[in-house]
Amino acid sequence: MESKLRCTWCEKDDLYRKYHDQEWGVPVYDDATIFEFLILETFQAGLSWHTILKKRENFRVAFDNFDYIKIAQYQEDKIQELLLDAGIIRNKLKVYSAVTNAQNFIKIQEEFGSFSTYIWAFTDGKPIDNKPQTLKEVTATTSLSDAISKDLKKRGFKFVGSTVVYAHMQATGMVNDHVEDCWTRKQ
Repeated sequence: MESKLRCTWCEKDDLYRKYHDQEWGVPVYDDATIFEFLILETFQAGLSWHTILKKRENFRVAFDNFDYIKIAQYQEDKIQELLLDAGIIRNKLKVYSAVTNAQNFIKIQEEFGSFSTYIWAFTDGKPIDNKPQTLKEVTATTSLSDAISKDLKKRGFKFVGSTVVYAHMQATGMVNDHVEDCWTRKQ
C-alpha cells in the first residue's frame, strides 16, 4: 500500500482518509453538492465529522439524495419518519432546520441564480489557500466565516454558526487548509 503524508486529522481510518484525499478542500461549485455538505455540516454541529461520515449514506437515503427541492416540501409525517430513523442524527431541531434551510437555499437560488454564485461571491469565486504549516495553525472560525454565518442567519438559516460555516468552507474547498507537507498540495 502506498504511504502518503496527509493531514494527521484524517488518519483515523480508511473512510476518513478517502474523504480527505478525494473531497476535503476540493472546490465545489454545483448547488447539489454544496447543499449536501450544508446538510451534513449542520447535523455535525456538536458532534464529530467522523460520526457524520459514517452515517452519510444513511442521510443520503433518508433525505432523498439531498434533493433540496424535495426536502423543502417535507411535511410533518416525513419529519416524524426522520426522527425515528436510527441511521441518522435524530435531533428534532436539526431535522426541522434541514427543511427550513432547503427552503432558504431555494430562495437564495432565486435571488442569485444559484447558491454557488451567492456563497462563492464571499471569496470572489476563488479558494482561499491558508497554507498552514501545521494543524495548530488551522482555525475553527475566521472573520469571513463570521460574516457568512451572519448573512445566512439573516436569511433564515439554522445551525449555521461560524464554526459550521467554516467547516463547510473547508469541505467545499472555499478554503484550503491542507497542511504544507500533505500530499494533496502536490496535486
